[in-house]
Amino acid sequence: MAIATFSTWTMYGAWLPGDQRGWFRYGAGLQAPNPLHAFEAALRMTEAAVLLDLEQRQLVEKTIADHCRIRKWTLHAVNCRTNHVHVSVTAPNVALEIPREQFKAWCTRKLNDRDAALVPGRDRRENWWTERGWDEYIDDDASLVEVSHYILECQ
Repeated sequence: MAIATFSTWTMYGAWLPGDQRGWFRYGAGLQAPNPLHAFEAALRMTEAAVLLDLEQRQLVEKTIADHCRIRKWTLHAVNCRTNHVHVSVTAPNVALEIPREQFKAWCTRKLNDRDAALVPGRDRRENWWTERGWDEYIDDDASLVEVSHYILECQ
């Protein structure tokens, strides 16, 4: 029985299909780099790629922590980087992907609210994140400690 989940997602445009680092295809796993595929993916982008600044990263982490408090979920670790986010959380009785989906939705709202306050009249950004993300169950305390260490110390 899982005791927590570990989720990761990237910023919009930060890790395109075909990326030189390799990339994940939904349902098929890790794929080899493919420059043509990356070029085609870049052409399909509808907004500029996202890299978060320090203030935006802090807002994302605060929003995730606040959402966990509201939902009465246990937040074990969160680390928002410029181009991706890692979170470990215990969210009883919800499907594996629900915390990630809710975090992304609430962080989108907060980031757009921040932008609207800074630049009144600016169009709200549609895409802060890539589609989906990656989630896995954490089954024991030792693995939770290891994942939390990775999230907080190995980025």
